[in-house]
Amino acid sequence: MIRPVRAEEWTAVRELALRMLRDPAAPIAFLDTYEQAEARPDSFWQERAANAAEGSERVRQIIAEGPGGAWLGTVSVLIEEPGSTDWAGLPVTRRQGHLVGVFVRPEWRGSGLIKALFAAGLDWAWERGVERARLFVHEDNARAQGLYRKVGFVPSGVTVPLASTPGKIELEYVLERAPLDG
Repeated sequence: MIRPVRAEEWTAVRELALRMLRDPAAPIAFLDTYEQAEARPDSFWQERAANAAEGSERVRQIIAEGPGGAWLGTVSVLIEEPGSTDWAGLPVTRRQGHLVGVFVRPEWRGSGLIKALFAAGLDWAWERGVERARLFVHEDNARAQGLYRKVGFVPSGVTVPLASTPGKIELEYVLERAPLDG
């Protein structure tokens, strides 16, 4: 089942984040580290879950829930407004959805879960009037780049240098909202 997180599920949000950050691709897939995430207090995770839960209009974390209630994957969508700046300090010029925290457990990769997660996250963003969706991917993460292309994202040409890894960059991928028919 694909659904938004609930505020009271903060321990599961924390557990899935820690699992993501133990993935072998984590060093090039996420800007956070396991050690940083593991050290955060419960209040951080409670706030994160509450802010991304069903009912939030600015952030939505979508999860794939499998047999027995296990969380199999996730994606979060942040609504960015024109006139603000993004995580990299770049100006935001359009109302857009920014997809972050993309993860599917290794044993579920290739099952179609990521497409379902993206569809749910994008539907939520489109319903809030975003003009486009975007995400950033490490230049060395070819697997993720291939996946993002499969779901319709294309490189925009925008790059962001990584302070944590001198000489490396994140690439912006975008998906324009399809015009409405009729």
